[in-house]
Amino acid sequence: MKNLTLKNITDACQGIYHGSPDLLDREVDGVTIDSRKVEPGYLFVAIDGTRVNAHKFIPDTVKAGALCVVSHEDLGETDHPYILVESTGQALLDIAKLYRDSFNIKVVGITGSVGKTSTKEMIASVIAQKYNVHKTQGNFNNEWGLPLTIFGLKEDHQAAVLEMGVNHFGEMRRLSSVASPDICIITNIGVAHLEFFKTREGIYREKIQMIQDMKNGGTIILNGDDDLLSQTAPIKGVPPVFFGTDVSNQFYADQIRPLGLRGTACTIHLPNSTYFDCIVPQPGLHMVSNALAGAAVGYTMGLTGQEIRAGIEGLPSMPGRNNIIKTDRLIILDDCYNANPVSMKASIDVLNMAIGRKVAILGDMGELGNNEQELHYEVGEYAANQGIDLVCGIGPLSRSLAEGAKHAASPAQSLWFETNEDFIEALGELLRDGDNILVKASHSMRFPEIIDALKAFSRI
Repeated sequence: MKNLTLKNITDACQGIYHGSPDLLDREVDGVTIDSRKVEPGYLFVAIDGTRVNAHKFIPDTVKAGALCVVSHEDLGETDHPYILVESTGQALLDIAKLYRDSFNIKVVGITGSVGKTSTKEMIASVIAQKYNVHKTQGNFNNEWGLPLTIFGLKEDHQAAVLEMGVNHFGEMRRLSSVASPDICIITNIGVAHLEFFKTREGIYREKIQMIQDMKNGGTIILNGDDDLLSQTAPIKGVPPVFFGTDVSNQFYADQIRPLGLRGTACTIHLPNSTYFDCIVPQPGLHMVSNALAGAAVGYTMGLTGQEIRAGIEGLPSMPGRNNIIKTDRLIILDDCYNANPVSMKASIDVLNMAIGRKVAILGDMGELGNNEQELHYEVGEYAANQGIDLVCGIGPLSRSLAEGAKHAASPAQSLWFETNEDFIEALGELLRDGDNILVKASHSMRFPEIIDALKAFSRI
């Protein structure tokens, strides 16, 4: 891997190398924290989990051909080279920083409370019309995932789109200092992780820290429809540019026409007074916002309006993220990857575009702090008032959600189930042919099980 010699790695980690000096100029062929993924020539970074001491797998990595190991335990006399560091977690970040700085490519950094991943996918789809793009895979957006994403960079990549997720103060700088973005995107400031940040203003202060690590000459792109982000003054002497549905934003959309679950038609305006009509292929106003973020990045990176439009309209679907599944009996809106009150309401708005009976299968939302019961109640109330025909709450916290739907100003039929299994057992009695079904909850609720059950029901 480019520039990742054992000597450079040792220096970057401020570690102590133990092994043959003859190997110091050797580059590793890969970096992993999973002992099962070690291949000959790899560097294994032994990061302990909450239950498992990763260092006990070091002998397995040696047998698999690891070139070297990074350890925070003194391994004593050994025939196998290793680098002793104070913290293997910090070492992983340091190595990733060394590798990222080896590439002269444009890096787009994305953070926000809601929509990071869908925005990342949109931006990657747009700029892939002109550049060879590397992007964060899955949920690899934390202090382990971001470095592993960076280690996926290859010599032929021309741009990278890196997602950064945080839930505690101080984490953003640990990530952004590694990513060193050229373009900084913040999607919105919601109420996710209020348990730790306490207020939306606290979330804003942490998210905005990403910009402190922006490279000189970089670009700040913010959601101008967000009340906090829209008030952001220049940072590091760089005035932000804004995207949103209001014409006051440099990148804005009008002529917005919902097409049901097929997506949304709109006209997107760019700062140079050009505009184009397009169809955002996934439904919901939040996807129009994502398209505007993609347009802003594409424009900043020199794409034409035609190229930006092609990227927006060519957006691929992703399981668990606003993914439409059509069967002979049902239309399923699979948005079950994760959830918070803002994204829940946005998905309910999408469901509300459907034609026919509308069913919301909603589960617990995590990390909401002391107001978690109230926030669940509000989501259920919102679903009922939007005209959802049947609201099914699953999980202990979602009892409040079901109660909110039941006691709303325009009550909905509302049912509560303690577990996924309880709901799946009753599924046949609840659904009708032609139903439009939203499935959404926090990742910990294992709602892909619900998706599988709905698919099985459709085949009966």
